[in-house]
Amino acid sequence: MSRLFTNISQLVTPTGAGPKRGQEHSQLTTISDAALLVGPAGLIEWLGPAAQAPQAETIDLNGRAVLPGLVDPHTHAVWAGERLADFEARASGTAYEEILRRGGGIRSTMRATQAASQAELVEAALPRLARLTASGATTIEVKSGYGFTAEAELRMLEAIRELRQLLPVRLVATLLIHVPPAAPGEREAYVDMVVSELIPEAARRGLATAVDVFTEAESFTVAETRRMLEAARERGLKTKLHADQFHAIGGTELAVELGALSVDHLEASGQAQLDALAGSGTVGTVLPGVTLHLGLHAAPGRALIDAGGSVAVGTDLNPGSSPVPSAALVQALAVRLNGLKPAEALSAGTVNAAAALGLDGPGRLEVGCPADFIVLSSGDWRELSYDLSGGAVKSVWVGGHRVETQQWLN
Repeated sequence: MSRLFTNISQLVTPTGAGPKRGQEHSQLTTISDAALLVGPAGLIEWLGPAAQAPQAETIDLNGRAVLPGLVDPHTHAVWAGERLADFEARASGTAYEEILRRGGGIRSTMRATQAASQAELVEAALPRLARLTASGATTIEVKSGYGFTAEAELRMLEAIRELRQLLPVRLVATLLIHVPPAAPGEREAYVDMVVSELIPEAARRGLATAVDVFTEAESFTVAETRRMLEAARERGLKTKLHADQFHAIGGTELAVELGALSVDHLEASGQAQLDALAGSGTVGTVLPGVTLHLGLHAAPGRALIDAGGSVAVGTDLNPGSSPVPSAALVQALAVRLNGLKPAEALSAGTVNAAAALGLDGPGRLEVGCPADFIVLSSGDWRELSYDLSGGAVKSVWVGGHRVETQQWLN
């Protein structure tokens, strides 16, 4: 049975889809005093002024604003252990290199994740993803990357597949090749393993849609990244990169050359990287939670939009650099830290974020699209990026059904 959502003060959706059609970041379609008809298959059948709405069972949204469900294109939501000692040490002025020497940092998360069972990983991730969902995210990318060994990475991906069966939101799995071995002499053998074992097995099992590589001075080189991403493409997987977080060593340029879906971080990007992105179909994903938590220079979202590039925004939810399980909060942070306008932030967190995952449909409210939407506490859509309290989102709907997350938060 179709259902009509009515008494909507403003129904707002970005215009167009994808990094080319969606480059006019401030273009929004707004319908005042609107209604939205959802069919039995969970797709939008009609939307427009309430006075013109067809007859159907009605759900009154009490004069609130309705926006597309948010899309989080970059999370590391599956991990074991915690990094509270690291946080305390860093707040006391201890350098990250010293934290690593003491056994902390990312390698401590890797040890804990390697030791965890699939069931333990799922149990730990459920409340994180529930908080993300409650904040407005109806599509969420989840990366592996803390397993390091082939066995542990595949176990992480299997955990993501299990989470997909438990949660009502759309989860997109990415195989992340995060850090090389600590011993320099083991790097080549590790990359060989990734190319010949890990990527083929993840593809064979259908565990990931894309492969991501952390390309940095302290992680993988451009040459190593190229080899792994070319192996991914040979197996029919899409590609993404972490790049320019600390140093611009060529990762962004490689992403553009390979036609990657997105290149994420960009805190260290300069004009050459912005120019490369602006002339491409690769989305630049900014992660303001990292700037907030680590105090890094903010990624140049404003400059990338002005150059003609496409910008997405994600939480980068992870235990070390962005413990931010809120897609709504990063909307607000993208405005304050990355220089986006509210309309640009909404496009970055919906239609362009979907393009960064290779998806067409999520992130828009149009006939034929999934009826994934959020209802705000306010009647004005701008409340989403204005509010810093976490209370802007009143309810979350997927396929026209309200999502309840409390069971995973207890």
